[in-house]
Amino acid sequence: MKSSVGGGRGAFFGASRVMLGLMLMLVATGCARKSVAPGLHEAAPVWTDADRARNLESFDHVWETIRDRHFDPTFGGLDWDAVRDELRPKVEAAESVAAARVVMRDMVGRLDLSHFSVFPAAAYAALDPATEAGRRLGVPGFDVRVFDGAALVTRVVADSPAARGGVRPGWELVRVREEVLRPILAEINQQFADSSLLEARLRGAVMGRMRRNVGARVPLEFRDATGNIVKRDVTLIAPTGKPSKFGNMPTQYVEVEQRLLDSDVVYFRLSEWFDPMTVMPALRGAVRDHPDAAGFVFDLRGNPGGIGGLTMGAAGLFVGKAGEFLGTMKMRDSELRFAVNPQARRYSGPLAILVDGCSASSSEFFCGGMKDLARARVFGRTTAGAALPSVIERLPNGDGFQYATADYFRSGGKRLEGVGVTPDVEITPTRAELLAGKDPALEAATAWIQTEHRRHPAAADAIH
Repeated sequence: MKSSVGGGRGAFFGASRVMLGLMLMLVATGCARKSVAPGLHEAAPVWTDADRARNLESFDHVWETIRDRHFDPTFGGLDWDAVRDELRPKVEAAESVAAARVVMRDMVGRLDLSHFSVFPAAAYAALDPATEAGRRLGVPGFDVRVFDGAALVTRVVADSPAARGGVRPGWELVRVREEVLRPILAEINQQFADSSLLEARLRGAVMGRMRRNVGARVPLEFRDATGNIVKRDVTLIAPTGKPSKFGNMPTQYVEVEQRLLDSDVVYFRLSEWFDPMTVMPALRGAVRDHPDAAGFVFDLRGNPGGIGGLTMGAAGLFVGKAGEFLGTMKMRDSELRFAVNPQARRYSGPLAILVDGCSASSSEFFCGGMKDLARARVFGRTTAGAALPSVIERLPNGDGFQYATADYFRSGGKRLEGVGVTPDVEITPTRAELLAGKDPALEAATAWIQTEHRRHPAAADAIH
């Protein structure tokens, strides 16, 4: 079984629709170097020659696929034949699918790229935040980022049990059940200090420890604004946002938030690049309804990506010149440009984009392309640098195999994978700022917009 995807969150559609697949970019923050919990296909009660043959067939398929389809025929300088010769005997000696998986992960990990992974079949279910083995998984009603070794609450869902329990931005999450977080986060930081995925890994390590059924109560300890330790049993809620299905991929929950700030600036937040029938009308409406706004803030912090084609339509609401493009997807023998699709009504005033280390894939296509086109100023933290389109297959031994099929370059020529987009104005919020209810990236963006608006008043324009 084969499915084309843009990342490890899993978008699925027929392999014959290759060109469509290249338009559908999803993010997997570190699949190539991220361990997945053991799944259904672990050690068999009796290990047979047939089982060993399926492991070897799986290894050979992974190696040959990368040899034949990797977008870089030099494999980043690796001697791919030597890698096979070294590791194949270890798979032959493996006494379980799990043991073979360790070797195959070693092999694909040597490419040092996102979107290359071997994982157990049960991971398909684990990718879905709504259901796992028939259960409905919940979220804690708040989000975190790790700064200076501390897991700080950055956003709390209004009227959630966490909010009613007094959890506030700036509180440090100290313990989840029996696990003290700082030592765990310090170890992750040490291991992945040079990775563009570090911020996403740290967040995932914290949020993943709170994965339980909706309605479950998770014992947590926080350090509040006064520095005191407070205990809260937080009840998990259903994922927020509108449920969105795309093919056979897991349910995504898309949040669109729009409001007019006191500074006469339109604020638009998008949680994921899914559900075009909701996202594009909402974005067009934000442009249409505020033609005289001083500026526009597009908040993509924490947005892990989604349908790449949406970025072209979104860019067309702010770029009117024909022939512009956000970037180029480069395969081994061909390439595809992400052309901007100018919309009938556009906003030509100051545009600010907010990003952080959990903004990835399609979010990086958009903010990197708009920055290179000199159409937007980017504020926040360097993005995740996870941008490769990929395919997911089922291996003969039952495991899953994900591999990238192309590389991505911004319109300015810079490679995105493993690098990310560096903001024009780099801002990391402090605990004190979060406790005070401040959003320094948003504040810096609106201050810039006001300055630009005074210099060059502009509004929405239209094609007649």
